[in-house]
Amino acid sequence: MNRKLKMGMIGGGLDAFIGAIHRMAAGIDGLIELSCGALSADPNTAIESGKALMLPVNRTYTSYQEMIQQESQLPAEERMDFVTIVTPNFVHFAPAMMALEHGFHVVIEKPITFTLDEAKQLQQKAKEKGLLLCLTHTYSGYPMVKQAKAMCKDGVFGNIRKIWVEYPQGWLSQLSEKEGNAQAAWRTDPTKSGKAGCMGDIGTHAAHLAEYISGLKITHLCADLNIMVPGRALDDDGNVLLKFNNGAAGVLMASQVAAGEENALKIRIYGEKGGIEWAQQEPNTLLVKWLHQPTQILRAGGNFGDRLSSYAVKNCRTPAGHPEGYLEAFANIYRNFALTLTARIEGTEASAEAMDFPTADDGVRGMAFIDNVVASGASNEKWTPFNI
Repeated sequence: MNRKLKMGMIGGGLDAFIGAIHRMAAGIDGLIELSCGALSADPNTAIESGKALMLPVNRTYTSYQEMIQQESQLPAEERMDFVTIVTPNFVHFAPAMMALEHGFHVVIEKPITFTLDEAKQLQQKAKEKGLLLCLTHTYSGYPMVKQAKAMCKDGVFGNIRKIWVEYPQGWLSQLSEKEGNAQAAWRTDPTKSGKAGCMGDIGTHAAHLAEYISGLKITHLCADLNIMVPGRALDDDGNVLLKFNNGAAGVLMASQVAAGEENALKIRIYGEKGGIEWAQQEPNTLLVKWLHQPTQILRAGGNFGDRLSSYAVKNCRTPAGHPEGYLEAFANIYRNFALTLTARIEGTEASAEAMDFPTADDGVRGMAFIDNVVASGASNEKWTPFNI
């Protein structure tokens, strides 16, 4: 295919944060171009945002309904190939469902929807239509996360026994939602964020990372959810004990009131013979710990193909020693999605490395995590089965 994929964007206008991240990530590899957008629910902001991004006037829409409907009527060589949805949680389902129904592939921010039932509907619709649905669980895009996953999959540590994952932030240590912070306002509002606050926002990232790297699935959990800041409507802190389908035990901690912390996501996984440790704030480094040997330090780098898995190498962008971070990890998800979609358009098969990105299945498990954590937190029972 001798052209870029055409992306439409819903949300992400001038008054938004995450839209710019998606546009940068999608553009890094030169495989995708922003072709149209319904960039805000406010018509004036949508139009001004389109001008700022130099979109054609006739491809700048004032509602997602208008965009999907009109794009679907354009000739195949002109219309968007997929839509990216970067709205708050409560505006995920309707545009995603409409896009799928009109034959468009979808990239969507996490959590995938507002409710578990909505997530299942999108999962089913994507399967019915034979369309791709990519969920931007950013941290799975880091090269050394993929290296850790490959090592667990290859069984180099033996049977996995223990998983610790933690995600402390400090940005909600005060009642910021009452002080003009727009991000805090919608993320702490049950009508816009959903039934969980901290656990829905970052706890889902931690749970996904634990399952993604280990290759295991959570089967039971025991949750303690807390509202630490008086006057807040949703949890801002929580601790969860986990059981996995191979008998492994886990601990998940997520907090947005860990004053002074930024985005200190960290995971440790241990098997019979050793384990790994990875931290998002030092993403190029993977510590590999052995039972009878000194700790090994693996580093990301495109010239380390002799010691890293193909999944890690394919997602390294620079020579060793050149930092790769959040934007590059985000871009890896977009690139893998783009390579998979391009292969589909061309009638070929994408590589296994390219097809390694989060899907609707991960979205369903994320929403099930939220439901089960909230149910467990409200229960007096020690263990809650992980139901989907």
